[in-house]
Amino acid sequence: MAHAAMKFDDSAAYERFMGRWSRAVAPTFLGWLGVARQASWLDVGCGTGILAETLLELCDPASVDAIDPSAAQVAAAARGAAAGRAAFRVADAGKLPFAAGSFDVVACALVINFIPERPPALAEMRRVARPGGQVAGYVWDFAEELSPSGPLRRAMRRFGIEVPAIPGTDDSRREALRVLFQGAGLEQIETRTIDVCLSYANFEDFWQSQTPGYAPTTKIIAAMKDGERTRLIRAVQASLPCGPNGSIEYCARANAIKARVPAG
Repeated sequence: MAHAAMKFDDSAAYERFMGRWSRAVAPTFLGWLGVARQASWLDVGCGTGILAETLLELCDPASVDAIDPSAAQVAAAARGAAAGRAAFRVADAGKLPFAAGSFDVVACALVINFIPERPPALAEMRRVARPGGQVAGYVWDFAEELSPSGPLRRAMRRFGIEVPAIPGTDDSRREALRVLFQGAGLEQIETRTIDVCLSYANFEDFWQSQTPGYAPTTKIIAAMKDGERTRLIRAVQASLPCGPNGSIEYCARANAIKARVPAG
């Protein structure tokens, strides 16, 4: 199956699509890490800054640095709630602009599977974490189609549309994440799942959030003839769980992993 090309340059669309889900899963992930106060953090692939915002609120860090390859995302993060409290910069996960051992915690939220060269990036995360420090992250379970976009993607397949695979789908599995972290020489590896359930006010709210311009599924839908697109929309709506007053609620699952840099 062909893989989807994903370029996250539309920060407003990304925030509308993924913001509510990211904010729902981040507190559970941070609580699971159990990091002591006044730690130095690096947020790899910070996007619009949601993980940085959350850890500033919950973890009392000494410092927060954050990087992302998208200048648009970094600019949005620097204007957000973490403005002035975290240092945001454009950089690539495969070549982190920090000295070895700079951070107590290196974390990445909803990023690992999208990194084209994952083993070198994990090696870089280990390099910039201090001995005994943590490297951790979480990704949506794309392999089981349990991401926030799962209901739309499943409905499109039932409609007969070939939906491109999300990049790094196979590495979204817990065991695959473990293998990646082991390959980077990390130890004391633990994994877990994090389930979050959210609701949309109505189908229009769901549809608008699920069809950002950068998504390959949006491009497929836009290329359909009007009548076919209308039938798809009706099929998607009929497949969704409907709550009170037309609200839509469903759950997504993230696979999380944490590990230690060897102390010796």
